[in-house]
Amino acid sequence: MTNPAAVADVRSPLSDGEWHRLHPLTPVLRGGLFLVVVLGIVITNLRDRIIGWLFPAVADWERYEADPVDYVVSNNLILIALLAVLGVLLILLGGFWLSWRFHTFRITGDDVEVRSGILFRTHRRAPLDRVQGVNLTRPMVARLLGAAKLEVVGAGLDANVKLEYLSTANAEAVRADILRLASGRQLARAGDAAGVAGAAGVAGVAGTTPRGRAAVAAVSAGLTGLIDGAEQPVAEPASVVHIPAGRLIASRLLSGSTLWLVLLVGVIVVGSILGTPWVLFTLVPTVIAFGAYWFRTVTRALRYSIAPTPSGVRITFGLFTTITETLPPGRVHAFEIRQPLLWRGFGWWEIKVNRLSGRSASDAQAQQFADVLPVGTRDDVERVLRLFLPGISAEQWQELVVHGLLGPRSGADPYVTTPRRAWWLRPLSWRRNGALLTPDALLLRHGLIWRSLVILPLARLQSIALAQGPVDRALRVAGVTAHIVAGQVRGSVGALDRDDAVAAWQRTAAAVVAAAASDRSHRWDAEPEGVGDVNAENAAAAAAPVGDVAMYSDAANAARPVDTANAADTAGPVAASVGERDAVAAVPAAGAISDDGGERR
Repeated sequence: MTNPAAVADVRSPLSDGEWHRLHPLTPVLRGGLFLVVVLGIVITNLRDRIIGWLFPAVADWERYEADPVDYVVSNNLILIALLAVLGVLLILLGGFWLSWRFHTFRITGDDVEVRSGILFRTHRRAPLDRVQGVNLTRPMVARLLGAAKLEVVGAGLDANVKLEYLSTANAEAVRADILRLASGRQLARAGDAAGVAGAAGVAGVAGTTPRGRAAVAAVSAGLTGLIDGAEQPVAEPASVVHIPAGRLIASRLLSGSTLWLVLLVGVIVVGSILGTPWVLFTLVPTVIAFGAYWFRTVTRALRYSIAPTPSGVRITFGLFTTITETLPPGRVHAFEIRQPLLWRGFGWWEIKVNRLSGRSASDAQAQQFADVLPVGTRDDVERVLRLFLPGISAEQWQELVVHGLLGPRSGADPYVTTPRRAWWLRPLSWRRNGALLTPDALLLRHGLIWRSLVILPLARLQSIALAQGPVDRALRVAGVTAHIVAGQVRGSVGALDRDDAVAAWQRTAAAVVAAAASDRSHRWDAEPEGVGDVNAENAAAAAAPVGDVAMYSDAANAARPVDTANAADTAGPVAASVGERDAVAAVPAAGAISDDGGERR
């Protein structure tokens, strides 16, 4: 297998700062699919006539007055109608071709730029230091022709820049160049990369070779891909996790949707028994809908792999449409390790993340990108977390498992939890519901039936808030909310002891400032330029124990503990001044995004 690092060392001829066009087959892949849909609609409406033409013996359709087909045939206008249809097709294909001609892109040392549009021109620019990831999508038809879609994920809603389509080899090379530039490294000079450009093979993009030869070479490569497989030259690093197909299918069948299906079927059966048998007709479409949902979720998760690369964590999934995404370091804002009830007997877990994907949190694709581990054992969870959080030691991982995933255990619990006086707010999970501040992350523990552990890296927090409602004030409890990017993971925990919540809030705010000051993940491979020294004592003090709760690191254990009495005195007047259901306070973290899109330091 080819070393994935070798791909990053090769300079693509498409990253020279000049404008280039996309794959010559882009009009076919984009416009051809549209024509296939139109053709399907026409065939659906003329299915009876098509059956009659193919099988004259069964031609028995009802004739309508002013039927356009009958009119064309009776007036001997077949040739004119065919010419009209051909003209419409040529106009559509010409429009798609002009769209391809006017659709260009370039990659400079600072941005990825795309220009498109015939009458209404658009110019999009994605700054490389704001790149959140690069996704490579290979739909089934495009994969047969050796093409792929490249999507540069930006830091805002609808901020992604798409290059559809490129040849698979070029898409891999361009992605490596974008990630290397985003890391802070510079590409080799054009003269140094001249030899590499000649060995790169067919460019697959007009502008680097004459248009005729580029189209012929692309078609030839596509036909070869139909026989040998278009993905053969793509270098895939070895995955650290292997998910058997049986486990994946079983995990989807044992998901929460299965419980809803069983409950719904029970309601339908009971309703039919009680005198409304017509509800049985809803059983078949319900089962079909759930079956389609299960099939879609299984096929999306098949061919899953996750592996480290020099540019970040590379995740691949999908059976029919293969998606490969690369997450650079520091782009994940929250992790959630979750175990549904029906998985507990098998010891299976899943990992979801919050990250900027350029899509809304309710988007189906955004939910798909949130799953970095669809299902896995505890060892699989450790392997995946070590890819994103390599600083976890063996002792810290054991404590994370014992107290975080499976806790609380008998003995000392390092988490601050719901006090006994407020147990009825969390009747099943009041002993488990809690929070823990470590030198690098804020841990939130939830659920007794559906276990979950949320890991919030301190450098990614935008702000931390403390909230207390009227019932909370009566019970002297409060809730802590960490503000992160929107996604499937929620960063809040409620019903904590008020004094512990205030102390955790203060310590987390200080720890976030220290973590943000030392964070340079937006240029993770750049040469350091006057990076200031991080004050180790302040960082250790920021992650000091809350009350008498122990942290993971020795430096934090040696730090000065919080004066809980003073913290309680401080919280008193603050809590008393809060309205019926207002937040007590919200402290913006260093690097928090302001309303105008800038950063506050």
